[in-house]
Amino acid sequence: MNIGSWLLIVSLLFSTSVIANTFTGSPKVIDGDTIVVQSQVIRLYGIDAPENGQKCKNARGKSYSCGKEAEKALKALVESGVSCTGSEFDDYDRLIAVCSHGSDDINRQMVLAGHALVFRKFSATYIDEESVAKQSRAGVWQGQFELPWKFRSKRWEVASQESPYPDCPIKGNINRKGVKIYHTPWSRSYSRTKIDESKSERWFCSEAEALAAGWRAPLR
Repeated sequence: MNIGSWLLIVSLLFSTSVIANTFTGSPKVIDGDTIVVQSQVIRLYGIDAPENGQKCKNARGKSYSCGKEAEKALKALVESGVSCTGSEFDDYDRLIAVCSHGSDDINRQMVLAGHALVFRKFSATYIDEESVAKQSRAGVWQGQFELPWKFRSKRWEVASQESPYPDCPIKGNINRKGVKIYHTPWSRSYSRTKIDESKSERWFCSEAEALAAGWRAPLR
């Protein structure tokens, strides 16, 4: 084998290698499937929890804030610290990771407790755990609920119709401290956030566009 062929093989090996990223510490919980550790936003791999503003119905048919319940459950699981490891980042620069405390897989625990669903579009890792949660009527399985991804889709559709710019319903707000924060239609503060374009606030058509313009997601 000549030196050129050897260098080509080495180059291919490095280009296809996967680099694992690990962040450890006390996290800030954003919602039922998103946390921040050491300033890195982390999206829990393979699961999708109800959004903060999402409502569900319990076994008695009474409405309750299942999104807030999911956030509360995640806070309890991570309060003693976590270690999150992943090798992929999404379009919003969030690390897609499995987080654990000791030997406990926190992603798995959220599904088992019925506070998150398997995000089948991307993974089938926790399907068995979801079956257990469903059979035991844990969390959202106790009553009626809307799949988180369908909830987001409907919110987006309605907000797009109400936005002054077709299909661009994301609100790019600037708070009193001058911090640029964007709010999606399913964000907790979306309905009460007002946009004043004369103050350089603006509307966005996607989260990627908002991020590229210098706005960030709300940290709650």
